[in-house]
Amino acid sequence: MKMRLLALTLLWGSVSLFAQDYFPKNDGVKTKNNNYMAFTNAKIYVTPNQIIENGTLLIQNGKVIQVGNTVSIPKNTVVEDLEGKYIYPSFIDVFSSFGVKKPKKAESRGRSAQYNASREGFYWNDHIMPENDAISSFNYDDKKAKELRKAGFGVVNSHIQDGIARGSGVLVALNDHGSESKRILEDRSAQYFSFKKSIAKNQSYPTSLMGATALMRQLYYDMAWYSKGNVDTKDRSIEALLENKGMTQIFAAGNNGNVLRADKIGDQFGVQYAILAGGDEYEYIQEVKATNAKLIVPLNFPKAYDVSNPYEAHYVTLKDMKHWNLAPSNPKALEENSIQFSFTLQNLKSPSEFKSKLMKAIDHGLSKTKALEALTTVPANILGKSNEIGSLQVGRQANLLIASGDIFEKGATLYENWVQGEKNVINSKDHEDIRGDYNLVINGITYALSITGESSKPKAVVKRDTVKLDSKIEYKTDWLNLSFSNNDGESYRLIALITEDRENIKGRITLPNGNESSVNIQKTASFEEKEKTHSKGDSPKLMPLTYPNVGYGYKVMPKQENFLFKNATVWTGETIMETTDVLVKNGKITKIGKGLNAGNSKLVDATGKHLTAGIIDEHSHIGALAVNEAGHNSTAEVKMTDVVDPKDMDIYRNLAGGVTTIQLLHGSANPIGGRSAILRLKWGESADGLIFQNSPKFIKFALGENVKQSNWQSFSRFPQTRMGVEQLFVDYFQRAKEYDTKKKSGQAFRYDEEMETLAEILNGERFISCHSYVQSEINMLMKVAEKFNFRVNTFTHILEGYKVADKMAEHGVGGSTFSDWWAYKYEVNDAIPYNAAIMAAQGVTVAINSDDAEMSRRLNQEAGKTVKYGGMSEIEAWKTVTLNPAKLLHIDDRVGSIEIGKDADLVLWNDHPLSVYAKAEKTMIEGVVYFDLEKDKSLRESVKKERSQLISMMLNEKANGAKMQGPKENKKPKFHCESL
Repeated sequence: MKMRLLALTLLWGSVSLFAQDYFPKNDGVKTKNNNYMAFTNAKIYVTPNQIIENGTLLIQNGKVIQVGNTVSIPKNTVVEDLEGKYIYPSFIDVFSSFGVKKPKKAESRGRSAQYNASREGFYWNDHIMPENDAISSFNYDDKKAKELRKAGFGVVNSHIQDGIARGSGVLVALNDHGSESKRILEDRSAQYFSFKKSIAKNQSYPTSLMGATALMRQLYYDMAWYSKGNVDTKDRSIEALLENKGMTQIFAAGNNGNVLRADKIGDQFGVQYAILAGGDEYEYIQEVKATNAKLIVPLNFPKAYDVSNPYEAHYVTLKDMKHWNLAPSNPKALEENSIQFSFTLQNLKSPSEFKSKLMKAIDHGLSKTKALEALTTVPANILGKSNEIGSLQVGRQANLLIASGDIFEKGATLYENWVQGEKNVINSKDHEDIRGDYNLVINGITYALSITGESSKPKAVVKRDTVKLDSKIEYKTDWLNLSFSNNDGESYRLIALITEDRENIKGRITLPNGNESSVNIQKTASFEEKEKTHSKGDSPKLMPLTYPNVGYGYKVMPKQENFLFKNATVWTGETIMETTDVLVKNGKITKIGKGLNAGNSKLVDATGKHLTAGIIDEHSHIGALAVNEAGHNSTAEVKMTDVVDPKDMDIYRNLAGGVTTIQLLHGSANPIGGRSAILRLKWGESADGLIFQNSPKFIKFALGENVKQSNWQSFSRFPQTRMGVEQLFVDYFQRAKEYDTKKKSGQAFRYDEEMETLAEILNGERFISCHSYVQSEINMLMKVAEKFNFRVNTFTHILEGYKVADKMAEHGVGGSTFSDWWAYKYEVNDAIPYNAAIMAAQGVTVAINSDDAEMSRRLNQEAGKTVKYGGMSEIEAWKTVTLNPAKLLHIDDRVGSIEIGKDADLVLWNDHPLSVYAKAEKTMIEGVVYFDLEKDKSLRESVKKERSQLISMMLNEKANGAKMQGPKENKKPKFHCESL
């Protein structure tokens, strides 16, 4: 009966189906197959939530005709009884590169970068390529299609994975039997974006994540301007963007931070992206949920690290260890928070890895219903194709999987993957499944035989007692061949014919002496039973999520509390008050005096200790994912707020050094750099939670060797001289002036983020912090500013400030300098450690900054050096790292000193704060203690304990035969202005 049905099915499948009725047929008769195919008595998942027991599925011409318990079966129907088997919709991947050739990497241009676009008639940036259509370079790949079908996929949405604006995708049914016109479901299916520039293009800009983000924003502004008919020439890129506007918009983010960045761009311009996630969304799950975006989630869970060598284990960060442990729980976290998501094969080495990764997610709490949704209905919904694919409802394409049982159980076998009504055999249904555990008795000795792997390609393990023996297995056309050798080198060879009685397999064995005898192989446990028992018994141990999820993260975020500091030596900023109390309520300093009553506030005995305002670092690069956007000579459009890294351990280290606020500055790669971010170091918050709310606007400028590129010998970008730097400033401010005049006139204008930022400087709405060394250039920029009727806010570094301190005071510019850095490059040869004191004596507001991740946590000591070099008083010295930088940043009304009404950004020191022996015991921001020396001790023990537990888990993984990855040294750069 089975053979008869098989023959009928093959006959039905062999008849050609014409893609177009009007095409001539020259290779046979024009017969069209209108027969039906009925699958009966199966458990049918019409959708993840609509399940039919003992149902019938009727298909014809590649479509679902009927599905249910009572289906009328027409006469011209091939019927297949699938009793005990399961039918599912086949899977969909919305983020694929199937059939699309990866672009070749552009040849290097050497040290001279390409700053301008290489194309005419397109957008000004080569990495914006929305005109690219995947269909134009698509070639169906039979071999890869087979691999995808084997993993359960029937439809993929493919695109050219290259560039920032990548163009449109192509939706493809993995149907080897059909014509191109049939298998292409949509030739322009979705529009794709990313933060990564093209590997095939050499144009320099953008060189950073913040540049890519700014480029995306400007692209949308330009699209709006172009769409109103304000441009005389044709731009093929923007024309394509406008044409693609109605498509599904998909953004390749790749990690939780980029998910939030992509969504911000979408929110700003009214676009709701479906976003390729990174598998780490569990870390900031509430923020991800707030995006309301549908996610496309990879299952590329990291392998355990090989930590068997204690020395090498030292190089594996706790952050990476914790992600290895928690990554498989990411789908569960998404489900629990009602975030819609689909799964993708992206970043897996092979589709064959997919099922094991998916099973791991299910083992970690993902429900099977949600898993099926993520592979069927959700991706169909993302693509706007729910009426065609993603379910087995009437009228949908006949894309279906036939499995031996629950497809999300490890023991289930996928038999067939039907695509558009075409049958693709994965594993023969007629092939008996022999996987399981058996006892094999030979000459009175019992051997344990375990058969695992795929039902058609099993693997065997033979043991005597607990000793594993060398063995080989082959299973073809119902014949089982097994050979193994014992510890004495004696070989046994067994052959058996597999019948329907798989519980008691009979065969013949050849013994080491050459004699043959019959043997029984008695099953003790089925593979399905074994896997179910294993799944129930193995509950993965997950380490607690911390904020941030790295070493020294908090299990519970600290809360704002009321404090009374009793009997402290209080450094107010203007004076030092002995044996004084300070009351903090609701994040504010409310009382300063003696004999204050704590009330309901937490009492802190500060006897013999010093209480100061939190240290403020005017020039820092910690907490940044990028520092320089070097692709243009002016990058005023980029924002450091776009690249804040809330998981940077230097934030915690700075808190331990009493630092509460920093200005996160762009680097010095160009004369006009990017916009600053003023951050409060609220360890454990998200990137947005670190940003100092309602803070003034700043931008980084730079002078000297770096901006004229003398340090890396680039000869293709202006400026090349210090004279050119001056001319660049004049040119850009003149352009900004003209831009601002046109804007204020009420005329239509093209919104330009770069010009908007420079116009803010002209209007006194944004302040300049300028990297500077040489007196001639310092004079030059002050003159340029005066020419355009504004003033420079701060010269940072300013190591020759002592030469022009009087002119600085007259101009009204502050100086943020190093205490005693000099001679690290030619233009600082004239630096002296008395610089800060000399500038201060001339009436310049002086701050000491770090520009260095190490120095930043010792700024109290750097301030102390000004007492030695120049004889500053202790109060004036302390101001250089508290009140003065607050003034330079225009936040001194809120922080920088201990005054009633100011924010409670405070540090309790165990010793004189300018002393090298001083330690910060408590560091608080707005009344929240973000660093506590006693808690730090317990955190150190927690880190040791967590590392030990995770190392034990990884060693156990290795012992169980898991594939491992080698330790990777953490090479995150320590940014400062000279690290270009």
